[in-house]
Amino acid sequence: MADSNTASQPSTRFVSRVWRSIFRRPLVPRSDRERKLMVLDSLILHIHPSTVPEKTLQLSLTWGLGGMAAILMTILLVTGVMLMFAYTPSPAQAYNDILNLQTNVWFGQLVRNLHHWSGNAMLVVAFLHMLRVFFTGGFREPRQFNWIVGITLLLLTVGANFTGYLLPWDQLAYWAVTVGTGLVEYIPLVGKWIQTVILGGPEVGAATLLNFYGLHIALIPIAMLSLMSYHFWRIRKDGGVVIPRVPDEPGEQKVSRVTTIPHLVLRELVVALVLIAAILLFSMAVNAPLEELANPDVSPNPAKAPWYFLGIQELLLHFHPLVAALVIPTLTLGALILLPYFDADLDSVGVWFRSYKGRRMALEAAMIGLVGTPLLVLADEFVIDFVGWLPSLPTLVSNGLVPLAMVLLLLIGFYDWMKKRFAATNCETVQATFVLLLTAFIVLTIVGIWFRGPGMALMWPWDVSSAVVGH
Repeated sequence: MADSNTASQPSTRFVSRVWRSIFRRPLVPRSDRERKLMVLDSLILHIHPSTVPEKTLQLSLTWGLGGMAAILMTILLVTGVMLMFAYTPSPAQAYNDILNLQTNVWFGQLVRNLHHWSGNAMLVVAFLHMLRVFFTGGFREPRQFNWIVGITLLLLTVGANFTGYLLPWDQLAYWAVTVGTGLVEYIPLVGKWIQTVILGGPEVGAATLLNFYGLHIALIPIAMLSLMSYHFWRIRKDGGVVIPRVPDEPGEQKVSRVTTIPHLVLRELVVALVLIAAILLFSMAVNAPLEELANPDVSPNPAKAPWYFLGIQELLLHFHPLVAALVIPTLTLGALILLPYFDADLDSVGVWFRSYKGRRMALEAAMIGLVGTPLLVLADEFVIDFVGWLPSLPTLVSNGLVPLAMVLLLLIGFYDWMKKRFAATNCETVQATFVLLLTAFIVLTIVGIWFRGPGMALMWPWDVSSAVVGH
């Protein structure tokens, strides 16, 4: 450790000299500029600890995903406020406002593109951040409650994207929201009532647009900013990012610490600048989608939910709606929330995929999911017919509980087989099962996006494109 510290001193001194050469301020401020820079330092050290473990500066540990989410949230807030000045939440005016924004307002198209793609990027980044925390064991004690806060933030990010989806009031948005809100109807007893409250009536209309606008610009952002502040505070209070150790090597390791300024701050600045440049270039090259004015009387074929709900929409084609839209998502969410309280293996905290064995198991589980999920989709499409085979049973049982029970039995069998085959621990086997389910859901989403054509029939992507254009 002494040798590595000695080797790192020249680079550390160089970074410190660069930082001082940029700002050149004494300990006691002598000008307004120096006082402002000291305030900036105080703000940074209020958010961050004064020193951090040197290992946590490795990009491969976090990939900067949490900071990326914060930067994207800032872009969304700034561009969102700008868009509010050129938008009216009314079916009679919303679509014309978007057209005017794109054609007559200086940089209006760019601002809308930035807002749209930043929202989509934040959803992807937040999801990847959750996966990073899971695969490095960052949800375990004492971070289990912050894991739940993170899941809540991911759900709010989905809600922010979904409520903003309707605001352009074009065909794509109108029918995607119609399909998406239709999933709520399948909740027993209160589903219809919740759907009516969300829509502000029996169907998507002016009240729906106003409800979504209020949620999108006020309630959801306030909730997200509050929870993000708490989330960051908890990260610092819980000791920061989990410190990795060398896989499969037990024992305590000496922790070397470095100052937050400039070591951590400069890395965060680089990540932020690269992200802003990437999202800006992408927004300059690719316009946010906008179809013709929404027409409640003309439904597109196929009518699809937003891409992040297409995995659930695909499940609706294979299970009873109650099972696909409520039971499976509820079981999945409940398992994620309870995971830290059952997976208490602290020895693998900070190690990607738990161990070398865990990496092998995860890779094998992903391969099984990649091959098995399309085969099950094809079998259900062309071979399996539970409703026809069990005509005397209610469809909730024949097309819901029976296939769900079969899937659960397959998962239990997979869990038992992987555990015995690799002589694995519970946490390694839970991780492999999670990877299998994650891969299956990603495959279902891909099928829903590119392989479902008119009538939601299975088609090759090039056939889907030609069929939609012909329709």
